[in-house]
Amino acid sequence: MNGSVRMGRLLGVPLRLHWSVPLLLLLFGYSLGSQTLPARVPGQANVGYTLAGLAGTLLLLTSLVAHEAAHAITARRKGSQVHGITLWALGGMTEMGRPRTAGAAFLIAVNGPLASLIIGAVALGGGIGLEAVSGRGLPAAVLLWLGWVNLFLAVFNLLPAAPLDGGRVVQALWWWRTGDRDRAERAAARGGQILGVLLIALGWIAILRGALSGLWLTLIGLFLMFVAGAERQHATIAPALHGLRAADAMSSPVETCQDWLTVQRCIDEVAVRSHHSTLVLTDFEGRPSGLLRLPRLARVPPSQRETVRVRDVATPASRCASCAPDDLLAEVFEELSPGRGLPILVVDGEQRPVGIITGDDFARIVQRHTLRGTDDQ
Repeated sequence: MNGSVRMGRLLGVPLRLHWSVPLLLLLFGYSLGSQTLPARVPGQANVGYTLAGLAGTLLLLTSLVAHEAAHAITARRKGSQVHGITLWALGGMTEMGRPRTAGAAFLIAVNGPLASLIIGAVALGGGIGLEAVSGRGLPAAVLLWLGWVNLFLAVFNLLPAAPLDGGRVVQALWWWRTGDRDRAERAAARGGQILGVLLIALGWIAILRGALSGLWLTLIGLFLMFVAGAERQHATIAPALHGLRAADAMSSPVETCQDWLTVQRCIDEVAVRSHHSTLVLTDFEGRPSGLLRLPRLARVPPSQRETVRVRDVATPASRCASCAPDDLLAEVFEELSPGRGLPILVVDGEQRPVGIITGDDFARIVQRHTLRGTDDQ
């Protein structure tokens, strides 16, 4: 979900808007105002079609938010932490912790499409009723359009492929049947990758036949492939972490640097002798104040290295994931969120840095787990 912009908070969690949403709304709004409405309700002024198209797109955006809010509310009721909501071209993604049971996973998955189905049914009913009372008009046409779009999005999201809601449903059912959540996640992710390939193929066929809509199908297919691949990788990592603690994975001791040093001093005194690609910045009391990747130092122009402080180019500690050495690694991994990902800072009871966990550390654990022998992935 790179390219998302934070728009505020919904239900107490960050609400982000992916770049594909304005594009989708522009396409839908243009199609609604210039084609759908004039064909259904001819003879109206252009300004009426434009305003009705704008109203339709805003109602569609509201229905997308309601879809994701249904996921978030259900997740909270079932004990899963919700990290944020991101709207994208086919609805949205609610970033949350893994559900605790297969039943909870099933309810979280189905409530989103159920909300879209309800909105679609209400909009269709309202449009039909309004037409019966006052005849064909722009308000009724907009409601009918909104109803059909919501029904389409609900049906599409129920396709059995992660990260779509239908893939979550399949995952929950497979988890309930086998008792193996990681295997169920891998199966749903494979479905997402297959669906992505099919959409890309259909998109290219449409493009070769002169239909520009094929480009949209191709982009959606690529998105599904990338996200499904990431989820399959997640399901591969998770079982390798069972029983391990943060101390078992962390690199220690850590390379530290005082956060008040200039970039040049950091390079001369710390970076050139460091065996790590990430430094832990510490304040005057020796507590971590941020993480600094060495490639970020290299991007500071030489003319500024004598004046810029390292804390000005580092990731602040408030935006870094952290844990204690005795924390279970699987739980730490599950708590990672888009704003607080790798690397993970490991601190002791006095908040002193004792280690750091990077992507390479996770990869090493997975490799050892694979060598010992695992289920088919």
